[in-house]
Amino acid sequence: MTRFDLLVTGGRLIDVGGGHVGAFDVGVRDGKVAAVAPALDATAAREVVDARGRIVTPGLVDLHTHVHAGGGYWGIDPDPVAWCSGVTTWVDAGSAGAYTLGAFREAAARDRVRTAAFLNISAVGLAGRTGEARDLAHCDVDLAIATIGAHRDLVRGVKVRMDRETVGGNGLEPLRRGLAVAAACDVPLMVHIGTSPPALEDVLALLRPGDLVTHCASAIAAGSSPAHPALVSAYRRGVLFDLGHGSGGFAFDVLDAQLALGLVPHTLSSDLHARSVYGPVFDLPTTLTKMLALGLPLEDVIARATVHPARVLGLPVGTLAVGAPADIAVFTLRDGPFEVVDAHQQRRTAPHRLVNDATYVGGRLLTPRLPEPPPAWIPLTPAQRQALHDRTTALRALLREPLVGADGLAEQFPRFSV
Repeated sequence: MTRFDLLVTGGRLIDVGGGHVGAFDVGVRDGKVAAVAPALDATAAREVVDARGRIVTPGLVDLHTHVHAGGGYWGIDPDPVAWCSGVTTWVDAGSAGAYTLGAFREAAARDRVRTAAFLNISAVGLAGRTGEARDLAHCDVDLAIATIGAHRDLVRGVKVRMDRETVGGNGLEPLRRGLAVAAACDVPLMVHIGTSPPALEDVLALLRPGDLVTHCASAIAAGSSPAHPALVSAYRRGVLFDLGHGSGGFAFDVLDAQLALGLVPHTLSSDLHARSVYGPVFDLPTTLTKMLALGLPLEDVIARATVHPARVLGLPVGTLAVGAPADIAVFTLRDGPFEVVDAHQQRRTAPHRLVNDATYVGGRLLTPRLPEPPPAWIPLTPAQRQALHDRTTALRALLREPLVGADGLAEQFPRFSV
């Protein structure tokens, strides 16, 4: 009798949330985890995936991304990245505001991955590179509350970008309005920190336990004090730290100083968007590899990109406990050394690198999807442009060759009937 639609066997399972770390098989039925045990019966499965020598994890949960492709400056299509990165749940960090959430929802419904969102306090969302909170008329508290109320299944928090370019002369008012919405809807607020004013200490002083500060290891926000006292104070009173790597939100020396004080990010996210996807981020596994370069244990790194962000937003993912959605990622942990780089060209060496081999959403394998070319407004270095050209040329050469030779074929319609 067939017990499983899919059986992932022989791998090293790292599922901190489900309490399974070690040699465990995962059996899947009807899109959910049906069994986890050291040795499940392979003859009871329709499909068996041999994961010997590899790492099996819950599908990764990226708490800070921008996935509204065509909906503004920053958005990308998640599917071309998801199938080869292991990220099955993408949390969009404020690409959409009240005016644009409907369009975001329609786009997300076409994605093969799971999507959740932080609603931007500015109703225009991230249509442009910056400046969305300069006009306070867009930061309408009642409208944002009503929008979240109508989309509670999708919206899990409120996003506010607090830096000089974004808020202009409005100071802390966009943040205060965002906090009012978050309190009324009983959801966390995520605040982006960057160039002051407003001063970092003034921004962090308003946050509540359970709110998130993304770009927590930002050299731009921290200035000359890598372990800024305001960050230390916020962490110790229960504000959650999210890495939010991005194009300018992560510096090795800043995180080094924070780790020395015990300020480990609660969640590890990529801030993957239309610029950072070409580097320095590339994808979430590359970001996690950078954490290995800083000495964080692999199990801890995986937990902070699976169960931790899922719990922050109350999402029913991030674990492979029996009954959970069968979102599964299979990785090879390649031995290094590997050079990695932060947002400011600082380099470190990682002992290992996480490379995704397969990604499943609801027990279904994600098949390859090719990304669209970068939008015309995205700045790229000559090296990035050349690499994109070379990749396209290599793909063309691969795909235009016949799949197999004559010996790999069979006569599909016999010339003479038997």
